[in-house]
Amino acid sequence: MPQNQPQPPRSGQQSFVQPRPPMGPTPGGMPMRGPPSAMQPQGGIPQSGQVAYPPPPAHLYPPPVSMRPGMHGQPGPPTTTEGGRKRQGDRRGSRAAGSSSGAGNLPTPVTKKRRVADKVLPQKIRELVPESQAYMDLLSFERKLDSTIMRKRLDIQEALKRPMKHKRKLRVFISNTFYPAKADVQPGTEDDEANIASWELRVEGKLLDDPNAPKYEQKQKRKFSSFFKSLVIELDKDLYGPDNHLVEWHRTSTTQETDGFQVKRPGDENVRCTVLLMLDYQPPQFKLDHRLARLLGVHTQTRPVIINALWQYVKIHKLQDPREREFINNDPYLQQIFDCTRMKFCEIPQRLHSLLHPPDPIVINHIINVEGPDFKKTACYDIDVEVDDTLKEQMKSFLLSTASQQEIANLDNKIHDTIETVNQLKVSREFFLGFCKDPQEFITQWLASQSRDLKVMTDQQGNPEEERRAEFFDQPWSKEAVFRYFYSKVQQRRAELEQALGIKS
Repeated sequence: MPQNQPQPPRSGQQSFVQPRPPMGPTPGGMPMRGPPSAMQPQGGIPQSGQVAYPPPPAHLYPPPVSMRPGMHGQPGPPTTTEGGRKRQGDRRGSRAAGSSSGAGNLPTPVTKKRRVADKVLPQKIRELVPESQAYMDLLSFERKLDSTIMRKRLDIQEALKRPMKHKRKLRVFISNTFYPAKADVQPGTEDDEANIASWELRVEGKLLDDPNAPKYEQKQKRKFSSFFKSLVIELDKDLYGPDNHLVEWHRTSTTQETDGFQVKRPGDENVRCTVLLMLDYQPPQFKLDHRLARLLGVHTQTRPVIINALWQYVKIHKLQDPREREFINNDPYLQQIFDCTRMKFCEIPQRLHSLLHPPDPIVINHIINVEGPDFKKTACYDIDVEVDDTLKEQMKSFLLSTASQQEIANLDNKIHDTIETVNQLKVSREFFLGFCKDPQEFITQWLASQSRDLKVMTDQQGNPEEERRAEFFDQPWSKEAVFRYFYSKVQQRRAELEQALGIKS
């Protein structure tokens, strides 16, 4: 039976391995039973005329106070014998009495981190249970699925950094209503305003549904004013004068969105008006200088798109300096635009600043008509606007979702617990298989292993079974052990006396 025969699990007990002292020859030719340091002679022991005996076991010397590595001053695990419990209990009681004041500073137990390798079934179990191969196939598929999901999450995170826009139609309704003067209203009354003819102009709009939109597209409900940065209505200056012909609205940080704009003025004549709509581009867009726009073929775009278009122009025409790669040798067109023969690529954003202008507003010329039998007249205009892709919000919610992750973590914990139970049953099976093959040899090996574990757990040194017999001390090393013991006591007493008398050695 091999020495490392598996043992059945015992509650509240762990197995330790006690390293044995090295064996080596001694000056007397007998095997040494103890650490090599026990052979070093102590000063003051008479050596002449004595026979060199092998040293006694190290546990018979008065050892210094020490702890085994890994114990950190904490009480060891409980033992199984009555004597071991008594000795271990005394040690725990003394330690508890000495450290009761610092009991609150004990370190908290650290939870063992679960690893993916802990979910793998051992090879022996797979050989015993062929059906377990289906579990291993599922485990392999799970690893591939986790890798794919992680890669997709990274792709989504990169996609969210870029603007995701698509064009939609915004239908603008410009309507005017004429209120004629009432002849039966007397002047000076509360309805005096009704005696004056007036008109009301309304600017409203809505986002049209896209018939070619994908299935995941959700209907967006946005206020009409959220599409614009500013709106200006310019009326006929000859009719309303230089101080009352402009109606302006500009977006601020505290602006509340609205579904439309309304203007009311007195008058009973047709009025020419101009509606200027400045779209609110996100991210901001700029209109290029006409020379650069003609060269790059870009009229209005965002700053990164403009810089990329300029870089493509440089690459196509091979304007990059072959030796100093950070410089661009301008051709005649770029020299005329940037007013220099060569420039660094890192200088392009700064040089573009003076060539970028605010985009042109949308201009709608409208006539407020107050003639005819119908008092309300409406005109429609369609303009292209850029809106956020609703898929972006769905991707954000996917990245922030934690409900499925919690469920997966709970299932992983159940799998780890199940695999741990299977491994414990495997150890128990091997234990009983070894017992049924050769019970006598198995019990002998098991008792020897338990004895070694007991020594480690109770901090015992030596062999108590041999030491309780008189023949153990009737050996050649006992005489030298007595000499060394008394010599250490004499030296200890001498040091105490010198310290008491104040004598310096």
